[in-house]
Amino acid sequence: MREAKITRNTKETQIDLTLNLDGSGTSQINTGCGFLDHMLELFTSHGKFDITLTCKGDTQVDFHHTAEDVAIVLGKAFDNALGDKAGITRYGSMILPMDEVLILAAVDISGRAALGYALEITTQKVGEFDTELVKEFMSAFSRSLGASVHFKQFAGENSHHIIEGAFKALARALSAAVAIDPRAGGKIPSTKGIIG
Repeated sequence: MREAKITRNTKETQIDLTLNLDGSGTSQINTGCGFLDHMLELFTSHGKFDITLTCKGDTQVDFHHTAEDVAIVLGKAFDNALGDKAGITRYGSMILPMDEVLILAAVDISGRAALGYALEITTQKVGEFDTELVKEFMSAFSRSLGASVHFKQFAGENSHHIIEGAFKALARALSAAVAIDPRAGGKIPSTKGIIG
């Protein structure tokens, strides 16, 4: 089983996370931010990852540290669970429709972090959640995993739908990227012979 367990404690957040890449989409998530919990539950379900996550953060300030630090830990968990990346597909993409929204997410687990972010979220908040934190989350996740992560929004107006579409599309792109390629023969998917 490709699994990881991460604990990260700072003055701003205390996080425990377990990840199973080859799961069924079950989750137990409590970050102290209801909207982020909702997005991560969708991410887990659509990626068919199993995730248990608790975060105690300085939410009396805002959700910035919680969102960023959860993303750091999640990316690190993916990186740890993948090990040397031998046999994985490496690339994945998804064009996901959700109501009026159409979002592309594309992932390259290359060992090189990059974020392409072309989402146009129409409001500053969804409930109590600052929508600018979506970019912070995706940036921290791509850095921690060591992957190129790209988003392109083709259509959409509702902020909740745009963000939800992005998390669902990312989950499905990642699910494809981390899948074992039966044609790879257990080799690292790089002509360099190494990822990272």
